[in-house]
Amino acid sequence: MLNKEAEKFAQTESSPAAAIKDPTPPVPATVIPEKIVAEPPPTQQQKIVRKQRQSGGSSHHHRTGSSGGGSESKRGKMVPAVPHSFSFLQILKELDDHFLKAYESAKEVSKMLEATRLHYHSNFADNRGHIDHSEKVLKVITWNRSIKGFRSEADANDDLDDEKWETHATVLDKMLAWEKKLYDEVKAGELMKFEYQRKLYLLNKQKKRGVESESLEKLKASVSQLHTRYIVDMQSMDSTVSEINSLRDQKLYPRLVELVDGMCTMWDAMHFHHSNQLKLVAGLRACEIVLAPRETSEEHHETTIQLWQIVREWHSQFQNFITHQKEYIKVLNSWLKLNLTPIESSLKEKVSSSSGQVKPPIQNLLQAWHDQLQKLPDGFAKSAIYSFSEVINTIVIHQEDELKLKERCEETRKEFFRKKRNFEDWHRKYIEKRAGQASSEEANQKDLLEERKFAVESVEIRLKSEEETYQRTCKEVREKSVGSLRNKLPELFHALSDFSLACSDMYKQLQIITQSEKPDSAG
Repeated sequence: MLNKEAEKFAQTESSPAAAIKDPTPPVPATVIPEKIVAEPPPTQQQKIVRKQRQSGGSSHHHRTGSSGGGSESKRGKMVPAVPHSFSFLQILKELDDHFLKAYESAKEVSKMLEATRLHYHSNFADNRGHIDHSEKVLKVITWNRSIKGFRSEADANDDLDDEKWETHATVLDKMLAWEKKLYDEVKAGELMKFEYQRKLYLLNKQKKRGVESESLEKLKASVSQLHTRYIVDMQSMDSTVSEINSLRDQKLYPRLVELVDGMCTMWDAMHFHHSNQLKLVAGLRACEIVLAPRETSEEHHETTIQLWQIVREWHSQFQNFITHQKEYIKVLNSWLKLNLTPIESSLKEKVSSSSGQVKPPIQNLLQAWHDQLQKLPDGFAKSAIYSFSEVINTIVIHQEDELKLKERCEETRKEFFRKKRNFEDWHRKYIEKRAGQASSEEANQKDLLEERKFAVESVEIRLKSEEETYQRTCKEVREKSVGSLRNKLPELFHALSDFSLACSDMYKQLQIITQSEKPDSAG
């Protein structure tokens, strides 16, 4: 169970923007496609500004993204200053850049947890890609260290004791293998204890009956032999417990400390980038946006759908990240309680290498980690991400309505051109025939002409009405989309900034605990 929870945590280890950039990397960045906002293509002036920014404006880029000191007064409110040359689309690009940088900041933690590996136990795969987890871990347990110098070169490649091969996962694998060995030893010990108690009962019973000495001596020898074997097995069990505790203190604990340090660095960076994103979106209200009635294209609509799906996946992975992290630390705590409980025998012996010793450093760390995770305020962030996904879904629905109107206009336009073409063909023939017709027939033909002309004009009027409705809808969809993003993006990044700060503070508190456990700090 311990390894299963560790694997879940490793696979979902991420920033709150998990699974946004790519389903393979563990801490992907959210990419807000430029076409999601109903913004017209950049003008020539904007293109020049963008080229200047790309070629020599890197410092300007970072000033805009990370500084929030500049502000201007607008309608009595102080808002971060946004350069007038920045369009709504350029601000979104800055947001995307910060997501990418946040994603980069999480790579080290992902590497620690091997989150990008196809198989969690992939460190035990040989050169052919075959994974034989049990065989290689048990090889470590049963290794004859006295002949270690005589191993072949091939065996040397399999040396899992080598520090360079050890990861968080491999340490857990070793501990799992030793725990299985301990389980087998305890099970065998219990069976032997039962047999010992049974024969001891028979011995006492025969003593009371006064059975002949030869039979009694044989039973005494059998009981004595079982007692000796039991003591030897208990000593072997004690050796196994000592090995588990050694792995716990010398291997697992340093890996957990390393993970705490990595998570602290990661969440510091996350908070930095989410805070800058919050400053950027706070400036959206000061950014003038030309709301031209530009239509939504199919490509634009597909991009919006992709963003909606990505944000939904983000919400799901964020929940998984929090849940699996809590479960992993909870399981580690539960295991540690069992690990620190002495193994008792009916022979008035206790087998545990931890008996009489001070509590291990890992105990304080795991207890504090568990308590801090339970208090982590993740509800606001989860709610904000979900709310943002609903906003994008609403934009998708508005765009679908707009595209339906566009399709209706296209159908009406085709109908108009078809009827107009038919009318023109008929009218040309009508002119040719009119010269030889009598006046009474000409009057009838005029009525028919007006009737056909009216039919074409009716379709034309309907087309103009639908086109006006469509253009009005395009503008409304654009206004609603931009307005929704203006309102929801600050809420989203405020939640992410607060959550990342809470995580950063939590891991800094855990760092204080790990620092206090160092030998030099005690002196």
